[in-house]
Amino acid sequence: MPVINRIADFSADMAAWRQHLHTIPELGLECHQTAAFVADRLREFGVDELHEGVAKTGIVAIIAGQGDGPTIGLRADMDALPIEEETGVPYASTHPGKMHACGHDGHTAMLLGAAKYLAETRNFSGKVALLFQPAEEVGGGGEIMVQEGVMDRFGITQVYALHNAPGLPFGRFHTNPGPIMAAADTFTITLTGKGGHGARPHDCVDPVVAACAIVQSLQTIVSRNLNPMDNLVISTTQIHTGTTDNVIPEEVYINGTVRTFDKEVQAMAVRRMQAIVDGHAASYDLKAELDFEYGYPPTVNHAKNAAFAVEVASEVAGEAGVEPNQTPVMGAEDFSYMLEARPGAYLMLGQGEGAGVHHPLYNFNDEIAPIGASFFARMVERAQPVAGG
Repeated sequence: MPVINRIADFSADMAAWRQHLHTIPELGLECHQTAAFVADRLREFGVDELHEGVAKTGIVAIIAGQGDGPTIGLRADMDALPIEEETGVPYASTHPGKMHACGHDGHTAMLLGAAKYLAETRNFSGKVALLFQPAEEVGGGGEIMVQEGVMDRFGITQVYALHNAPGLPFGRFHTNPGPIMAAADTFTITLTGKGGHGARPHDCVDPVVAACAIVQSLQTIVSRNLNPMDNLVISTTQIHTGTTDNVIPEEVYINGTVRTFDKEVQAMAVRRMQAIVDGHAASYDLKAELDFEYGYPPTVNHAKNAAFAVEVASEVAGEAGVEPNQTPVMGAEDFSYMLEARPGAYLMLGQGEGAGVHHPLYNFNDEIAPIGASFFARMVERAQPVAGG
């Protein structure tokens, strides 16, 4: 079964919704205009329940099917990025310094498309909960929605999400039965020595030399402490210090990211980082502090649900249009919190060639919206068929 005919009929509407959302990008939890637009469309569709103000600007919409049954959750993120758009499209951002550079406008449009179809047809049992989430990029809106009890409040038994993927073939689904995206943690190391004249280093305690040694030593965690069969990224991305050429500074600031799939690997990395920082503090006779901030956990698909999602995706895109064993990527996703709360799966949907996400030239491909909406709709119909149907 390819794209659902009824969804194909209103594909132009989905493109119009998406392009409107593209003009009004909003950041974090402050998705007020976006949420208002989404709520208006859902009222037009005739959803049975509309719950606004979830995680500040998030929305949960409920559509009832035919007869009793469980509730399946479908999630779309709504927030944008602090990027100045350079696409030059007629519907470019009207909010300076903000841009839908990750395709969340498209994700929202796809879920709206599924909502319109499901509210019209109701060819399923139980209920579907449509989760329109703010603050995926920063702020952990997914975690906030879980903490606010959406899974229990609405009786959600399983949950699914899609993300567009530039560079993957158009209309091709990718997923896997386990970890698909990494945990994203942040570290900050502050070194405090004794500043002074660059010509008299013996009167100083130079934090710059210590910083260079620490950054190099951090790389040995991956090369010498990690099982080669495991995955770990430690990237130092910022070093800030000094004001001029002849002054040894008092302090150095080091910052970076740690990406893992496994909690034991994550714990090992933290332990070794602390040992390296403490050891270099003693070796260079200065003060050193490590601040490790735990971010989004890894996004881990549930094997049974991922296999079911592959079946449904194959109905939409054909078996050749689905990769069921995608290599995990080191990016992060706060849908991870929803998958910790309920079984489910996360899939990538290829949109063909073009600028990558988080790039000022990126633009969601509206032609994949009917494919994504059809996948969402068929997930509901397949997971919760009408009794006797």
